[in-house]
Amino acid sequence: MLILIAGPYRSGTGGDPEAMAANLARLEAAAWPVFEAGHLPAIGEWIALPVLRSAGAGPTDPLADQVLYPTADRLLQHCDAVLRLPGESTGADQDVATARRLGLPVYHDPAEIPHRDG
Repeated sequence: MLILIAGPYRSGTGGDPEAMAANLARLEAAAWPVFEAGHLPAIGEWIALPVLRSAGAGPTDPLADQVLYPTADRLLQHCDAVLRLPGESTGADQDVATARRLGLPVYHDPAEIPHRDG
């Protein structure tokens, strides 16, 4: 499965780059358990941040809202599930709502993700 890892990135950071980096590190820490279970992890920021940089913008730029949320939404059209990590996040809540609308499973702990044989 392609599993979107959703959780706080900008939420609660006040635009502080170090806090956003710490949030991204928490998202990325969940990538190994997803991969170890036999699946492919995806994080929207892995796609959205290079898109923003190529537009000459960053995560606190006004353009970010036009890139971050839509990137996750587009990515979800290709995903098989969502892993929702703890923490307040409007974007992650939107990801969960989209996943449920698409009929995708939403996990809240990497241990809930079924292991793929082989």
